[in-house]
Amino acid sequence: MPHRSFKTSKPKSTITILPDLGVTEQDFIADFKRYYSHRLGRDENCTSPHYAYEALSMAISDRLIERWKRTYNTYKDTDCKRAYYLSMEFLMGRTLSNAMLNLGITEAVEQAMYDLGLEIEELIESEPDAGLGNGGLGRLAACFIDSCATLQLPVTGYGLRYEYGMFSQDIVNGEQVEKPDHWLRNGNVWEIERPEYTHRIKFGGHTESHIDELGNKRTSWIDTQDILAVPYDTPIPGYRNGTVNTLRLWKATATEEFNLQEFNAGDYAESVAAKNTAENITMVLYPNDANENGKALRLRQQYLLASASLQDVIDSWVGRHGNDFSEFAAKNTFQLNDTHPSIAVAELMRLLMDVHGLVWGDAWAITRKTMAYTNHTLLPEALERWSVNLFKQMLPRLMEIIFDINAHFMAEVSAHWPGDIGRLSRMSIIEEGNEQYVRMAYLAIVGSYSVNGVAALHSKLLQQGLFRDFYEFWPGKFNNKTNGVTPRRWLAACNPELAELITATIGNGWLTDLSLLKKLEPFAEDKKFRKRWYEIKQGAKQKLIDYKKLEHDVDFNVDAIFDVQVKRVHEYKRQLLNVLHVIHLYDRIKRGDTANWTDRCVLIGGKAAPGYYMAKKIIKLINNVSSVINSDPDVGRKLKLVFLPNYRVSAMEKICPGADLSEQISTAGKEASGTGNMKFMMNGALTIGTLDGANIEIREEVGDENFFLFGLTEEQVEEMSHHYDPNAIINQDEDLLRVIRLLECGHFNQFEPGLFDDILASIKSPHDPWMTAADFRSFIDAQKRVEAAYKDQEHWLKMSILNCAASGKFSTDRTITDYNNEIWKLAPVSIKF
Repeated sequence: MPHRSFKTSKPKSTITILPDLGVTEQDFIADFKRYYSHRLGRDENCTSPHYAYEALSMAISDRLIERWKRTYNTYKDTDCKRAYYLSMEFLMGRTLSNAMLNLGITEAVEQAMYDLGLEIEELIESEPDAGLGNGGLGRLAACFIDSCATLQLPVTGYGLRYEYGMFSQDIVNGEQVEKPDHWLRNGNVWEIERPEYTHRIKFGGHTESHIDELGNKRTSWIDTQDILAVPYDTPIPGYRNGTVNTLRLWKATATEEFNLQEFNAGDYAESVAAKNTAENITMVLYPNDANENGKALRLRQQYLLASASLQDVIDSWVGRHGNDFSEFAAKNTFQLNDTHPSIAVAELMRLLMDVHGLVWGDAWAITRKTMAYTNHTLLPEALERWSVNLFKQMLPRLMEIIFDINAHFMAEVSAHWPGDIGRLSRMSIIEEGNEQYVRMAYLAIVGSYSVNGVAALHSKLLQQGLFRDFYEFWPGKFNNKTNGVTPRRWLAACNPELAELITATIGNGWLTDLSLLKKLEPFAEDKKFRKRWYEIKQGAKQKLIDYKKLEHDVDFNVDAIFDVQVKRVHEYKRQLLNVLHVIHLYDRIKRGDTANWTDRCVLIGGKAAPGYYMAKKIIKLINNVSSVINSDPDVGRKLKLVFLPNYRVSAMEKICPGADLSEQISTAGKEASGTGNMKFMMNGALTIGTLDGANIEIREEVGDENFFLFGLTEEQVEEMSHHYDPNAIINQDEDLLRVIRLLECGHFNQFEPGLFDDILASIKSPHDPWMTAADFRSFIDAQKRVEAAYKDQEHWLKMSILNCAASGKFSTDRTITDYNNEIWKLAPVSIKF
């Protein structure tokens, strides 16, 4: 018998050489059975679809990993330039159906499951939404990395692996009740833990400086309380092209499992305190920052993301190039998704100087050539400011670097505008006052080579308003990148019947070049095509009715206008204006003003931030109005109002195919872009909206005649704010006055007196920044145009088709192409498969 050595040895190179996995029906049946029976230990007596979902997901994950490894090795072998997308949110939704679509295996998998007696829809429904975001910012990031893979761009997403995602929303007595969303309760079959790439993250401690042998000042950050960032990788497949990119999410863990000495001494709670404190950092998405503990935890989250991600990239660079950073900026670029990861500017400086020995000038040159910043908000209060005292306590070395960055920057500004003290004060990264604050958006601008907004108006307003001083200093640094959505998920996957009709009519090229939808325009005049379009839309509406019946015993009329507003609940998004219109319609019905009536079903959904008092009041108002209207026999099927609880990605996948009317009614100048407007348009809904965010570009694409415009412009909002008199507006508009009186007399809160007084006060306030009363009349008139248009069903269908046909600009494939051509400048990398 040959001698066996038990010494650790390197495996043979052939260990990873395997035949390619098949993608036939029989291949999936065989792999499913093996995972279901052997890996999961299930048999025919198991009735839960969860285990069948897991077994199928494992089989599909195997195919992803094949392509994933080829992609990784190709990037490494070609030493290509890479981009890294840093985002606090990645609202991925469900993975199974998207993976099937992008791998081109949907038909084979569906048939395999059918042969095994399983319903593929039931397996898809058993997958929880990945709870890694709370709104448009995170969903955009998810669409972006999908498009990067489809365009074969070497882009890695970096985020945090939140144990509990955005809260699960229940409605109890009409009010929002938050429940934990423990989306990882049963694990995540799609991710792979990569502990070998763990990084140490420093907090606290203090700094010490010395002069090195070359006369350069060097700083050490010592006596820190460290935690570990452990990466979990998720494959992101491109559309049928062999590319599988990586989303790397960091989980915080303690440096030691627990203190053994304290445990042995009997102090069990204290022995695991450090572990619990460390893991709390990535326990919950976006803690409420209304108190100091919340602020500290959020800053810890942001630093963990930035430090772990940058260490990861630099370690990979050093592994390939040693400590030579001369080409680092030419080969790497970091996109900061909003202000949250902007501390990366200071952290890259720290790593380059303190860890890798670069001097200030070289480190700053690299930083300014690699960082790019995307702004997502026009609301000044949403731009993060951190207390200098908190920074000094938690991240003392980073605070020193930020002070140094600001000193150098102030010198630049002073040289350009000598003696302009006001401008120096306005542009300083450090905000002075009773307490000093770090303006994180300013840090991002100063440290980046590119600053972009996410819609044409948004970018213009950033340059003329919020960041005007910086734009005047660096006009070439600012640019626009209008947002988009991925057509794979938001048309092909969520509305397969419509996708099949489009493909049968113009071919399947639109899936990767959405501009080809323009070819649908002539078919708006084709009666046979319109008939099929109508049948598909009615089928989608019926599916939406069936979906809502799971939670609401409300009889929706499939022939009514499906009027939909689903998004985060916020005063500037004006769900309040929407419900005022619903009250107006209810008042008309009660007064018998129903000549030429058009039946309408209004669906509103969205979550309010847990600490957002007014947003929660608006949710309560919607539900109270709904309760009155839906139970009134006089109203009948003429009008229905439903608030859909726990709005999320998988819910939107069911909602947007069935919408007739898309409500995009934010106060002009307040919405950066919006992406729900794009998803609805892509699925043939018509938009009623203000000239705000991407609405402007949607209207330009589809034409004014196919868009229901209302409301003040951004300039008019600004001008009116100086002399706004909502009470005069109310008294001069009989319809609005009746709506206000119904609210004042407690018609919708007869057993809850005074409940909506704060909402009434906000509408009547001359300081209402949302101009709700000012836009009411224009909104009502636009809704009348909607009703008239809907009565002519043939014409409405033409407008629906033309909206879909004009949606090509709003693909993230186009958005990412713009990012790449103008900011990242990556070369696409083909993957053999």
